[in-house]
Amino acid sequence: MRERAVFTSRLLPWSFLAPTLLVLLVFLYYPLWQAVVLSFHRANILLGTRRFIGWGNYEAIFTGPLSGRYLQVMAQSFLFSALVVILGISISVVLATLASQKIRGARVYRLLLIWPFALSPAVAATIILFLFNPEIGGVNQVLDSLIGIKPRWLDTPQLAFGLVVLTAVWKNLGYNVVFYLAALQNVPKELSEAAEIDGATARQRFFRITLPMLSPMTFFLVFANLTYSFFDSYGLIDILTRGGPVGPPPFDNVGMTRTMIYQVANDGFTGSGNTGLAAAFGNIVLLIVAAITWAQFRFGGRRVQYGDH
Repeated sequence: MRERAVFTSRLLPWSFLAPTLLVLLVFLYYPLWQAVVLSFHRANILLGTRRFIGWGNYEAIFTGPLSGRYLQVMAQSFLFSALVVILGISISVVLATLASQKIRGARVYRLLLIWPFALSPAVAATIILFLFNPEIGGVNQVLDSLIGIKPRWLDTPQLAFGLVVLTAVWKNLGYNVVFYLAALQNVPKELSEAAEIDGATARQRFFRITLPMLSPMTFFLVFANLTYSFFDSYGLIDILTRGGPVGPPPFDNVGMTRTMIYQVANDGFTGSGNTGLAAAFGNIVLLIVAAITWAQFRFGGRRVQYGDH
């Protein structure tokens, strides 16, 4: 029988935890507290001004003259995140399933699927920027030769929004594929083989065996992709569209590709920026993501199937 480890001093376990707690305190909890405090002030980091205004920043976001802008940004962010999560996970699970097959050159295919994740957001956005250039881009050259059209991808609001979504999905595709490839290794082949003997088609085996067995990994990737879409999309948007272009009503208050995290940066670090307003909107973003995460754990966890149950 194994003996349980017993600490001889009450200070010993805290001494082990101290480095981690110190890092969390300095780089997470203290900045978070400062963001909460700053959200109740009108401040400009560039001018060095700061004045307490209470709930003024939050009122400006929801009921002020610019509330239409912030509500549009919120709606666009929800749509953007939903599309990135749904498309990213759906495409990734299909590609990972195909790439896991025992075929010649499988390692090469897997590498090609994974490499976009190794690119920085700036490099990934620059590649897309060149490909979809309306005059010299490869995509328009092909479309012009085939059907005689050369869309203005980054000047047309709907096309720009769709292009940013597809770029974000492509950029994070390798991350999802890596995890799904690892999860597929743990799917018992006996289940699929037994179903095949019973006459199940490849489609039936995928939806009734493979996909349910991947639900724990899907559950994790939903949060990973949600965090990515909310917080890591700034670089892609800034290089591709800089938050524009302005769309038709009711999307005419601000650029159609501007998301909440992009708005936070714009509020805080432009020449006339209000750092307090940026902190308030950043806190709202954090609360929204926390609420979605809680809801996913509360209701989505019931649909997860583990292999030993």
